Amino acid sequence: MRPKPLYVETVIRTDLDTLWHHTQDPDLHRRWDLRFTEISPIDGHDGHFRYASRFLGVTVDGVGVSVASRDRPDGSRTSVLRFASADPLSLISTGAGFWRYTPVTGGVRFVTGFDYGTRWGRFGQLADRVFRPVFGWMTAWSFDRLRLWLETGIPPEDQPLTAPSAGRCGRTRPRHEVAAGVSA
Repeated sequence: MRPKPLYVETVIRTDLDTLWHHTQDPDLHRRWDLRFTEISPIDGHDGHFRYASRFLGVTVDGVGVSVASRDRPDGSRTSVLRFASADPLSLISTGAGFWRYTPVTGGVRFVTGFDYGTRWGRFGQLADRVFRPVFGWMTAWSFDRLRLWLETGIPPEDQPLTAPSAGRCGRTRPRHEVAAGVSA
């Protein structure tokens, strides 16, 4: 049975352009996202970036590319990306996802959905049963960390580790989107 794609959403009391800037700028993104130790653009390759993640003293790296972004007539914006790692230590081999930014009363509904393939055969599939929920929790915790930064002005580096909470983010795709087959 194929695991479900990851999904996280929150509402942030800010404007769309500020949120876009804090998520699309690699230097700002790295500051709030627990999943990444480094994010840097690849010179001469527009939209391409390198990333590194460090967990339990092990660093894995990979590459990504922003493949599309679009503004919709309803005022929302979507960013689509693909990522991959050739690092043999990385459980994730390739993946893709989206970020959707939808203005709502009092802020912006910020949503991500993404999925990835694993390496290491059957062992990788078993390891992903533990990794995937942890990765989803890290994504939600990071979204709340970003929310706190933009709503309070307290930089991520100055927030106590207990301030952000993954529990404040939605982690289940709304049924109406699932039934309608809504994607990026």
